[in-house]
Amino acid sequence: MSKDQKTEAGIDRLLAVMARLRDRDTGCPWDIEQTFETIAPYTIEEAYEVADAIAARDMGHLRDELGDLLLQVVFHARMAEEADAFDFEAVARGIADKMIHRHPHVFGGADIADAEAQTVAWEEQKARERQQKADAKGSPAISALDGVASALPALMRALKLQRRAARVGFDWPNSGPVFAKVDEEMAELRDVLENGADQQRVADEIGDLLFSVVNLARHLDVDAEEALRGANRKFETRFRDVETQYRSAGRSMADETLADLERAWQRAKGRLDGIGSR
Repeated sequence: MSKDQKTEAGIDRLLAVMARLRDRDTGCPWDIEQTFETIAPYTIEEAYEVADAIAARDMGHLRDELGDLLLQVVFHARMAEEADAFDFEAVARGIADKMIHRHPHVFGGADIADAEAQTVAWEEQKARERQQKADAKGSPAISALDGVASALPALMRALKLQRRAARVGFDWPNSGPVFAKVDEEMAELRDVLENGADQQRVADEIGDLLFSVVNLARHLDVDAEEALRGANRKFETRFRDVETQYRSAGRSMADETLADLERAWQRAKGRLDGIGSR
């Protein structure tokens, strides 16, 4: 059996498994009662578990997590097929057609110099597609921000919104003014706190500050979402080390002073040199 035949056989088997699970008479009660809305959180979760496996460089884990993510696609496609909307074949055919259309330098006669030029061409093609969809529906002129999914993680969505705005010239020329903007937002946050503003106003100012920090990261060619994930991993590793220090000594962290905990934290940093600064 060829590689393509094996792939087809694997997909067909998975589709058959999902059809059986959703069978109203002989299927699984839990799978039968699911909807697009109830499955969506699992789809997002599985995507993040794929990212975790990649970060861990664990290929066996990655294989398993990709399978879990593929199951989500099959699950949604099966529910759509039951609703006479579309099926898995339409999903696969649609994305294949889209990739061919968006890669004219591979499947056509276009000439793309490098990866950076391809990124520009890709975004321009996506913008044309969005406009064509709007025209077909008789919708008004589209916004540069159309198509940025509202369900994205907030830091990731902030980055995408900023990149879209930058493509039409709405951007600082360099990182200097962005540093100033971060300082400005921090000052505004301090001001509302000192003046006893309500919690919603405080939340608004913190949101503005976070948005500005994402903008600064973008100007410094840093992915804010990935940077924060790295900071989370770093904190978790060091905190677990502090817990181990006290557990080994038969002591409880809850009974220690903040000064003692800080010294334990610094010891953890020393042992875990290379993870980065606090």
